[in-house]
Amino acid sequence: MNHAAQESIRVPIRKDTDLTVVRQQVRALAQRTGFGLVQQTKLVTAASELARNTLLHGGGGAAEIRVVHGQAGAGLSVSFVDSGPGIPDVDLALSDGYSTAGGLGMGLSGSKRLVQEFEIESGPDGGTRVTVTSWADPYSVGHGVR
Repeated sequence: MNHAAQESIRVPIRKDTDLTVVRQQVRALAQRTGFGLVQQTKLVTAASELARNTLLHGGGGAAEIRVVHGQAGAGLSVSFVDSGPGIPDVDLALSDGYSTAGGLGMGLSGSKRLVQEFEIESGPDGGTRVTVTSWADPYSVGHGVR
């Protein structure tokens, strides 16, 4: 994934109210990048879940939201980074129904289904980076101005 970043916003994730800031920033950049309403909603939903995971499982961290350009045109790439305990078994964590917090276990797997590109780097030694990327569809209803 070799995307040229043009605009970038970093949002610290330390408390619940930071999750709202992540959602707002992702939606605002998605609108400016030309995402339609459905595309915005999918990306914001994935970002919200991943930000919550960063806070709850990683003990906090940061989100970096970047406008990127590639063969598919303009898009958004959002990375979530923490210094938490890591994910010992990424494949298991990506399976539907797997949860370490007593939830439904749809967070990572659900987020992956909502975006076009999904990367996760983690291990038992600690720290996790999840990066999701979606591309704006210029033909979607309600797309923004580029």
